[in-house]
Amino acid sequence: MDSLKRDNVRLFALPIGGSDVVAVGALSVVQASVAKLSSMTVGSTSTETTPSTVEATTMAAPAMRGPAAPPAEEQGPAAP
Repeated sequence: MDSLKRDNVRLFALPIGGSDVVAVGALSVVQASVAKLSSMTVGSTSTETTPSTVEATTMAAPAMRGPAAPPAEEQGPAAP
């Protein structure tokens, strides 16, 4: 009896697996034909510019040095 159940499962699995293979093949054909139909141009909107004559900044420098003041909620009570 157990072998009959296995055979039934295989009998139902065969058309399902076959249809999957056919569907994947059909989708790949459709995708390939759509890719051939599109006429995408790359770089048609690019513009050429001359490079800047200003020297690039080699290293950024801070405007202020030293520790920053803590926020108001972290400061202690005001001294009298």
